[in-house]
Amino acid sequence: MDKLQRKERVAAIIKILSDNPNKVFSLGYFSDFFGSARSTLSEDISLAKKVVEYLGCGKIETLSGAAGGVKYTPGLSEKLKSEFLNELCEKLSSPDRIIKGGYIYMNDIVFSPDISSKVGTILAAYFIDKNVDYVVTVETKGIPIALMTANALNKPLVIARREVGVTEGSSVSINYVTGSSKKIQRMSLGKRALKKGSRCIFIDDFMKAGGTANGIVELLKEFDCELVGIGVLVEASADKKLVSDYISLLTLDMVDEENGKIKIYPTTNN
Repeated sequence: MDKLQRKERVAAIIKILSDNPNKVFSLGYFSDFFGSARSTLSEDISLAKKVVEYLGCGKIETLSGAAGGVKYTPGLSEKLKSEFLNELCEKLSSPDRIIKGGYIYMNDIVFSPDISSKVGTILAAYFIDKNVDYVVTVETKGIPIALMTANALNKPLVIARREVGVTEGSSVSINYVTGSSKKIQRMSLGKRALKKGSRCIFIDDFMKAGGTANGIVELLKEFDCELVGIGVLVEASADKKLVSDYISLLTLDMVDEENGKIKIYPTTNN
Protein backbone atom coordinates (compact mmCIF):
# COMPACT_ATOMS: atom_id res chain seq x y z
CA MET A 1 0.00 0.00 0.00
CA ASP A 2 1.27 3.47 -0.91
CA LYS A 3 2.18 5.77 1.93
CA LEU A 4 -0.47 8.27 2.94
CA GLN A 5 0.03 11.98 2.48
CA ARG A 6 0.06 14.23 5.57
CA LYS A 7 -3.57 15.33 5.29
CA GLU A 8 -4.59 11.69 4.89
CA ARG A 9 -2.57 10.65 7.95
CA VAL A 10 -4.10 13.45 10.02
CA ALA A 11 -7.60 12.30 9.02
CA ALA A 12 -6.72 8.70 9.85
CA ILE A 13 -5.24 9.66 13.24
CA ILE A 14 -8.40 11.58 14.15
CA LYS A 15 -10.53 8.61 13.04
CA ILE A 16 -8.51 6.08 15.08
CA LEU A 17 -8.48 8.25 18.20
CA SER A 18 -12.17 9.22 18.03
CA ASP A 19 -13.15 5.57 17.60
CA ASN A 20 -11.25 4.78 20.81
CA PRO A 21 -11.94 7.64 23.25
CA ASN A 22 -9.61 7.96 26.25
CA LYS A 23 -7.40 5.13 25.02
CA VAL A 24 -3.69 5.91 24.91
CA PHE A 25 -1.88 5.07 21.66
CA SER A 26 1.92 5.17 21.57
CA LEU A 27 3.77 7.03 18.83
CA GLY A 28 5.29 3.67 18.02
CA TYR A 29 1.83 2.33 17.16
CA PHE A 30 1.24 5.09 14.62
CA SER A 31 4.82 4.83 13.35
CA ASP A 32 4.32 1.13 12.57
CA PHE A 33 0.81 1.70 11.22
CA PHE A 34 1.77 4.44 8.76
CA GLY A 35 5.43 3.52 8.20
CA SER A 36 6.45 7.06 9.14
CA ALA A 37 9.10 8.56 11.41
CA ARG A 38 8.02 9.58 14.92
CA SER A 39 9.11 13.17 14.29
CA THR A 40 6.79 13.29 11.28
CA LEU A 41 3.92 11.83 13.31
CA SER A 42 4.44 14.40 16.07
CA GLU A 43 3.76 17.09 13.48
CA ASP A 44 0.71 15.18 12.24
CA ILE A 45 -0.67 14.93 15.77
CA SER A 46 -0.17 18.67 16.29
CA LEU A 47 -2.30 19.30 13.20
CA ALA A 48 -4.91 16.81 14.43
CA LYS A 49 -5.07 18.73 17.72
CA LYS A 50 -5.77 21.96 15.85
CA VAL A 51 -8.56 20.34 13.81
CA VAL A 52 -10.31 18.92 16.89
CA GLU A 53 -9.93 22.22 18.73
CA TYR A 54 -11.36 24.12 15.75
CA LEU A 55 -14.38 21.80 15.59
CA GLY A 56 -14.96 22.12 19.35
CA CYS A 57 -15.43 18.35 19.70
CA GLY A 58 -13.00 17.52 22.49
CA LYS A 59 -9.23 17.47 22.77
CA ILE A 60 -6.22 15.41 21.73
CA GLU A 61 -3.50 15.16 24.37
CA THR A 62 0.07 13.94 24.23
CA LEU A 63 1.25 12.20 27.38
CA SER A 64 4.92 12.01 28.33
CA GLY A 65 6.74 9.24 30.16
CA ALA A 66 7.18 5.50 29.69
CA ALA A 67 3.43 4.94 29.46
CA GLY A 68 2.94 8.05 27.33
CA GLY A 69 1.44 8.51 23.93
CA VAL A 70 -1.59 10.28 22.55
CA LYS A 71 -5.30 10.08 23.39
CA TYR A 72 -8.57 11.73 22.43
CA THR A 73 -11.07 12.91 25.03
CA PRO A 74 -14.55 13.63 23.62
CA GLY A 75 -16.22 16.90 24.50
CA LEU A 76 -18.25 19.83 23.26
CA SER A 77 -17.18 23.45 23.35
CA GLU A 78 -19.20 25.68 25.65
CA LYS A 79 -20.83 27.25 22.60
CA LEU A 80 -21.86 23.91 21.07
CA LYS A 81 -22.96 22.59 24.46
CA SER A 82 -25.15 25.64 25.10
CA GLU A 83 -26.70 25.47 21.63
CA PHE A 84 -27.43 21.76 21.99
CA LEU A 85 -29.01 22.02 25.45
CA ASN A 86 -31.17 24.98 24.40
CA GLU A 87 -32.35 23.09 21.32
CA LEU A 88 -33.15 20.12 23.56
CA CYS A 89 -35.20 22.35 25.88
CA GLU A 90 -37.12 23.66 22.89
CA LYS A 91 -37.95 20.12 21.78
CA LEU A 92 -38.99 19.06 25.28
CA SER A 93 -41.16 22.17 25.75
CA SER A 94 -43.68 21.09 23.12
CA PRO A 95 -47.19 20.80 24.71
CA ASP A 96 -47.88 17.52 22.91
CA ARG A 97 -45.24 15.88 25.12
CA ILE A 98 -47.35 16.26 28.26
CA ILE A 99 -48.40 12.95 29.80
CA LYS A 100 -51.10 12.69 32.42
CA GLY A 101 -49.70 12.99 35.92
CA GLY A 102 -47.29 15.82 35.18
CA TYR A 103 -44.74 13.89 33.13
CA ILE A 104 -43.26 14.59 29.72
CA TYR A 105 -42.63 12.13 26.88
CA MET A 106 -38.88 11.64 26.38
CA ASN A 107 -38.49 8.27 24.64
CA ASP A 108 -37.65 9.76 21.25
CA ILE A 109 -34.99 11.92 22.91
CA VAL A 110 -33.14 9.32 24.97
CA PHE A 111 -33.33 6.67 22.22
CA SER A 112 -31.97 8.99 19.52
CA PRO A 113 -28.33 7.92 18.87
CA ASP A 114 -27.34 11.48 17.94
CA ILE A 115 -28.89 13.07 21.02
CA SER A 116 -27.88 10.39 23.54
CA SER A 117 -24.33 10.47 22.17
CA LYS A 118 -24.03 14.21 22.78
CA VAL A 119 -25.65 13.88 26.22
CA GLY A 120 -23.19 11.11 27.13
CA THR A 121 -20.26 13.19 25.91
CA ILE A 122 -21.34 16.18 28.01
CA LEU A 123 -21.93 14.09 31.13
CA ALA A 124 -18.63 12.25 30.74
CA ALA A 125 -16.75 15.56 30.82
CA TYR A 126 -17.91 16.15 34.40
CA PHE A 127 -16.37 12.86 35.57
CA ILE A 128 -13.23 12.58 33.45
CA ASP A 129 -10.99 13.34 36.47
CA LYS A 130 -12.80 10.99 38.88
CA ASN A 131 -10.75 7.89 37.98
CA VAL A 132 -13.95 5.99 37.19
CA ASP A 133 -13.89 2.20 36.86
CA TYR A 134 -17.55 1.61 35.94
CA VAL A 135 -20.62 3.49 34.77
CA VAL A 136 -23.73 2.17 36.54
CA THR A 137 -27.39 2.60 35.62
CA VAL A 138 -30.72 0.82 36.14
CA GLU A 139 -32.78 -1.03 33.54
CA THR A 140 -34.87 1.95 32.48
CA LYS A 141 -34.80 4.56 29.72
CA GLY A 142 -31.47 5.83 31.01
CA ILE A 143 -29.53 2.94 29.45
CA PRO A 144 -28.72 4.68 26.10
CA ILE A 145 -27.41 7.77 27.88
CA ALA A 146 -25.40 5.67 30.34
CA LEU A 147 -23.95 3.61 27.47
CA MET A 148 -22.85 6.73 25.60
CA THR A 149 -21.30 8.12 28.80
CA ALA A 150 -19.45 4.84 29.31
CA ASN A 151 -18.27 4.98 25.69
CA ALA A 152 -16.93 8.53 26.10
CA LEU A 153 -15.07 7.49 29.25
CA ASN A 154 -14.02 4.14 27.71
CA LYS A 155 -15.33 2.30 30.78
CA PRO A 156 -17.67 -0.70 31.18
CA LEU A 157 -21.41 -0.17 31.68
CA VAL A 158 -23.09 -2.10 34.52
CA ILE A 159 -26.89 -2.34 34.69
CA ALA A 160 -28.73 -2.96 37.95
CA ARG A 161 -31.94 -4.89 37.29
CA ARG A 162 -35.25 -5.44 39.00
CA GLU A 163 -34.61 -9.17 38.67
CA VAL A 164 -31.28 -10.74 37.69
CA GLY A 165 -31.39 -13.49 35.06
CA VAL A 166 -29.89 -16.94 35.56
CA THR A 167 -27.12 -16.14 33.05
CA GLU A 168 -25.65 -13.60 35.48
CA GLY A 169 -25.06 -16.13 38.24
CA SER A 170 -25.56 -15.37 41.92
CA SER A 171 -26.60 -11.82 42.72
CA VAL A 172 -26.98 -9.21 45.43
CA SER A 173 -30.41 -7.60 45.92
CA ILE A 174 -31.55 -4.69 48.05
CA ASN A 175 -34.84 -2.98 48.75
CA TYR A 176 -35.00 0.79 48.61
CA VAL A 177 -37.67 3.45 49.01
CA THR A 178 -38.45 5.79 46.12
CA GLY A 179 -38.07 9.44 47.01
CA SER A 180 -41.36 10.73 45.62
CA SER A 181 -44.00 7.99 45.96
CA LYS A 182 -42.33 6.30 48.96
CA LYS A 183 -42.86 2.90 47.36
CA ILE A 184 -40.55 0.00 48.13
CA GLN A 185 -38.60 -1.10 45.04
CA ARG A 186 -36.02 -3.79 44.48
CA MET A 187 -32.78 -3.77 42.49
CA SER A 188 -30.29 -6.55 41.92
CA LEU A 189 -26.80 -6.91 40.51
CA GLY A 190 -24.77 -10.00 39.68
CA LYS A 191 -21.89 -10.61 42.08
CA ARG A 192 -19.43 -10.72 39.16
CA ALA A 193 -20.53 -7.35 37.77
CA LEU A 194 -18.19 -5.19 39.86
CA LYS A 195 -14.73 -5.61 41.28
CA LYS A 196 -14.31 -4.85 44.97
CA GLY A 197 -13.09 -1.32 45.67
CA SER A 198 -14.17 0.08 42.30
CA ARG A 199 -15.08 3.71 41.73
CA CYS A 200 -18.45 4.14 39.98
CA ILE A 201 -20.70 6.84 38.61
CA PHE A 202 -24.47 6.54 38.27
CA ILE A 203 -26.12 7.86 35.09
CA ASP A 204 -29.86 8.14 34.47
CA ASP A 205 -32.30 9.99 32.24
CA PHE A 206 -34.48 11.57 34.93
CA MET A 207 -34.29 12.35 38.62
CA LYS A 208 -37.38 13.27 40.59
CA ALA A 209 -36.41 12.92 44.24
CA GLY A 210 -33.28 10.80 43.94
CA GLY A 211 -34.62 7.57 45.41
CA THR A 212 -33.07 5.41 42.70
CA ALA A 213 -29.71 7.15 43.02
CA ASN A 214 -29.84 6.63 46.77
CA GLY A 215 -30.62 2.95 46.18
CA ILE A 216 -27.55 2.66 43.94
CA VAL A 217 -25.42 4.09 46.75
CA GLU A 218 -26.67 1.34 49.08
CA LEU A 219 -26.26 -1.37 46.44
CA LEU A 220 -22.64 -0.37 45.75
CA LYS A 221 -21.87 -0.61 49.45
CA GLU A 222 -22.69 -4.32 49.23
CA PHE A 223 -19.84 -4.62 46.71
CA ASP A 224 -17.44 -2.44 48.74
CA CYS A 225 -17.54 0.03 45.86
CA GLU A 226 -17.74 3.81 45.97
CA LEU A 227 -20.13 6.08 44.11
CA VAL A 228 -18.03 9.07 43.05
CA GLY A 229 -20.61 10.89 40.92
CA ILE A 230 -24.21 11.08 39.72
CA GLY A 231 -25.30 12.48 36.37
CA VAL A 232 -28.79 12.84 34.91
CA LEU A 233 -30.25 14.39 31.79
CA VAL A 234 -33.25 16.00 33.52
CA GLU A 235 -34.03 16.75 37.16
CA ALA A 236 -37.37 17.86 38.57
CA SER A 237 -36.92 21.09 40.50
CA ALA A 238 -39.95 20.79 42.80
CA ASP A 239 -38.95 17.67 44.71
CA LYS A 240 -36.54 17.58 47.65
CA LYS A 241 -33.65 15.30 46.74
CA LEU A 242 -32.35 12.37 48.76
CA VAL A 243 -28.90 12.96 47.25
CA SER A 244 -27.06 16.26 47.17
CA ASP A 245 -23.98 15.82 44.99
CA TYR A 246 -25.12 15.32 41.40
CA ILE A 247 -24.99 16.83 37.92
CA SER A 248 -28.07 17.50 35.81
CA LEU A 249 -28.09 18.97 32.32
CA LEU A 250 -31.69 20.20 32.28
CA THR A 251 -34.13 21.28 35.00
CA LEU A 252 -37.85 20.61 34.66
CA ASP A 253 -39.51 23.41 36.58
CA MET A 254 -43.18 22.96 35.69
CA VAL A 255 -45.63 20.83 33.72
CA ASP A 256 -49.00 22.58 33.46
CA GLU A 257 -51.40 19.99 32.07
CA GLU A 258 -54.39 22.31 32.12
CA ASN A 259 -52.77 25.04 30.05
CA GLY A 260 -50.43 22.83 28.05
CA LYS A 261 -47.21 24.46 29.23
CA ILE A 262 -43.81 23.01 30.06
CA LYS A 263 -41.00 25.02 31.66
CA ILE A 264 -37.60 23.42 31.22
CA TYR A 265 -34.17 25.04 30.99
CA PRO A 266 -30.44 24.18 31.07
CA THR A 267 -29.16 23.60 34.60
CA THR A 268 -26.44 25.83 35.98
CA ASN A 269 -23.97 23.38 37.53
CA ASN A 270 -21.27 24.73 39.83
